[in-house]
Amino acid sequence: MAVSKRKEDSDGARMCIVTRASGDTDELIRFVAGPDGTVVPDLKRQLPGRGCWVTAERSVVEKAVSKRLFAKALKSDVKADPGLGAEVERLFVLQLAGMMNMARKAGQFITGSTKVEQAVRSLAALAVFHAADAAPDGVRKIDQARKAMSFASEDEQEIPSFRFATEAEMEGLLGQNAFIHAAALAGQAGEGVVKRAIMLEKYRGNSRVGAHGGAGQPNQ
Repeated sequence: MAVSKRKEDSDGARMCIVTRASGDTDELIRFVAGPDGTVVPDLKRQLPGRGCWVTAERSVVEKAVSKRLFAKALKSDVKADPGLGAEVERLFVLQLAGMMNMARKAGQFITGSTKVEQAVRSLAALAVFHAADAAPDGVRKIDQARKAMSFASEDEQEIPSFRFATEAEMEGLLGQNAFIHAAALAGQAGEGVVKRAIMLEKYRGNSRVGAHGGAGQPNQ
C-alpha cells in the first residue's frame, strides 16, 4: 500500500479530477475503486489501490459523478453512486461526531450554555457549536459573549460558531452526549473538532465558515 501511495503522489495525483487544480490533502478527498466496482471515499487516505482526488466540496464531487470522471481517473470500469456526494457528507459528519466524543473524554469539549459562555468569556473556547434548531435566545447570549471577547483577542476576531445538525440528529450521532450548546477547548482533540467542523462547512459550500447555517444548509 505504501508503494502505491508514493507512486500516486509522484504522478501528481493530488490534483482534482474535476477542476484540475492542485491542493494539499486537507483540501481534497481521495477516492478508490471498491472490491464491488463502486467508487469509495477514502477520507483517512488509508485504503489500498490507485486513488484519485476531488476538491472537498459537495458540488464538485457531484460534478465528478455526473460527468463520469471517476472511471477515467481510476482507469477502471467503476460505478459512482448518484448519492456519493451525500454519502461523503455523512462520513464527514460522523468524523466530526467521533472527534467530539474524543475531545469530550480529553476534557476539551464542554456542553451547556453557562459553561460555554464562561469558556468564551475566559478566552478558553476555540469555537462554539449550537444545535441547528437551538432557541434564538440561547444562541444570542453566547453570540454576545463572542462579540464582546473579540475585542480582547489579539486579532480582534470572533471565535467561529457552527450549527451542523439538529438536536434530534445529534441524538442519533452522539446519544446521551447530544447537546444544544457546546464549545471546543484548546488541545489536540479540541483543535481536531474545529478542523473537522471547518472541513464540513466548506464541503457543504458554506461561504462563511462559522456562521449559523442549519444542518446541510448553506449560510445566508
